[in-house]
Amino acid sequence: MSAETFTLASGGQLPAIGLGLWKLEDEKLGPIVRRAIELGYRHFDSACDYGNEPAFGAALEQSLADGLCKREDLWITSKLWNTYHAPEHVRPAIERTLSDLKLDSLDLYLIHFPIAQQFVPFDKRYPPGWFFDPEADEPAMEFDATPLHETWAAMESLVDAGLTRHIGVCNYNTALLHDLMNYARIRPDVLQVELHPLLTQERLVRFARERDITVTAFSPLGSPSYVPLGMAGEGESLLDHSTVKEIAARHSKSPAQVLLRWGVQRGTAVIPKTSNPERLEEDFAIFDFELTADQMQRIAELNQNRRFNDPGTFCEDAFNTFCPIYD
Repeated sequence: MSAETFTLASGGQLPAIGLGLWKLEDEKLGPIVRRAIELGYRHFDSACDYGNEPAFGAALEQSLADGLCKREDLWITSKLWNTYHAPEHVRPAIERTLSDLKLDSLDLYLIHFPIAQQFVPFDKRYPPGWFFDPEADEPAMEFDATPLHETWAAMESLVDAGLTRHIGVCNYNTALLHDLMNYARIRPDVLQVELHPLLTQERLVRFARERDITVTAFSPLGSPSYVPLGMAGEGESLLDHSTVKEIAARHSKSPAQVLLRWGVQRGTAVIPKTSNPERLEEDFAIFDFELTADQMQRIAELNQNRRFNDPGTFCEDAFNTFCPIYD
């Protein structure tokens, strides 16, 4: 079975489903990436901040050496961390990622958050995380006065240099996209944001689509990744929701497959995370059925504007700094 793709404004083909690498431990990452490639996954979503790019790079290198696929068949995404927003740090940041991944170029490089923080040298701490100085008596985030337009211009230079084929943004709202589209020389190809039936973000998705920006949904299953972090409650699982379970039963599919199908069918790529080989196979098997218009609507009506990944909450709770980016 092969995945569907979405055609980007600049012509690339983004696979509709990918494997998200957030929170994947190094020792599990190699086997799960290899198995994913064997199953047909070609889209992998990484980031400096995940701390596992060297392990991911080793897995990619071995899979390519073993002939499981060709580099040109893969779609590899990574992200610029907050501490590297100043123009002089953008190229060194992607070069460090490329070195860790053992690649010459990325398919997509994204601004991870619209938050500029003070630079932390690579040899001091990598990945740098959210604290400026974790050893301080009262550690906190420290912001940097770099405008987003300067960061974007540096991102454009990465395309010019052949270090990435496409660029885009994560965690932007409509106002930031409006502004970006006014100054971008190279327009963003992809917007990656939290999307699931509890947070459908209809206006943002529509705005991006009307501007020819392809949307990728992170956390497409909702709460599972956030419960262990205390950022979601046990009772918020969409996998146990009666509507989702009923629709899944009608299609002889799992609730997870229905949620992922809903994301893809509404025109967004999805990047679920799992370290379970059986779940990995299950997540990929979403291209042999379709939800009806009524089922799509019933799932969309579960929306509660419930955001699990919100810097306005977790930065204050975990990093002693109030840092809202959503009103």
